[in-house]
Amino acid sequence: RELGLRKFELSDKEWTVVEQLHMVLMVLKDATLFFSQATPNLTTMTIIPAMDHIDHQLQMFARDRKYLPSICAAVTVLLVRKTLNCYYSLTDNSKVYRIAMSEHLSSIF
Repeated sequence: RELGLRKFELSDKEWTVVEQLHMVLMVLKDATLFFSQATPNLTTMTIIPAMDHIDHQLQMFARDRKYLPSICAAVTVLLVRKTLNCYYSLTDNSKVYRIAMSEHLSSIF
């Protein structure tokens, strides 16, 4: 029996887009789960390296030629520049971050 759903079937190219987008979104899902932990170990000193890791992962997606140009462009423009930079700027303005960084630097020098 035909239900008229054939028009909604994805093409092979559309499946490729879905699979590649899924890989990118998994980075953000993992980050969300990491930052949502109710753990006392989630401090400013662990958040910055985690954000750097996310940035590195997204940069890899943006530069890897095996991904479609549309995926690379979305990662570059929307995720890396806007979302991550927003979090970095919020962190930079945090008093806790400034105190932690000054303590960290004073322990080095």
